[in-house]
Amino acid sequence: MSRRGRGRNRKPQGQGQDAPKKSSNRQRKNEPKVDPVEFWGDSDALPEPIESIDEVPDVKAVVRSLGRVPIPGQETAAEHWFSLVYERAAVLAGALAAAGGLAADGSDEASP
Repeated sequence: MSRRGRGRNRKPQGQGQDAPKKSSNRQRKNEPKVDPVEFWGDSDALPEPIESIDEVPDVKAVVRSLGRVPIPGQETAAEHWFSLVYERAAVLAGALAAAGGLAADGSDEASP
């Protein structure tokens, strides 16, 4: 009789459905309850909600005002990739604004 197949389907100890799950509920039970009104503050003191969000013509203006990227020897490449990230973030923000009905007039028009 060969020993090669023995224990082949056995799961390592501590894994699988029967393994006890570690729970952090014990820590949560001991924490005091926080009053949501006290935590979030007075809702009457909040500013009026924004009706629309305008797209800016230059999404990199603020970052560019900080100066060149401090990566010696890689400034040009870094600025290129950071620019792509800034532009993509602006596109996604515009898409979220349009999806939420907050895009300013003319920016939420679909292209043909």
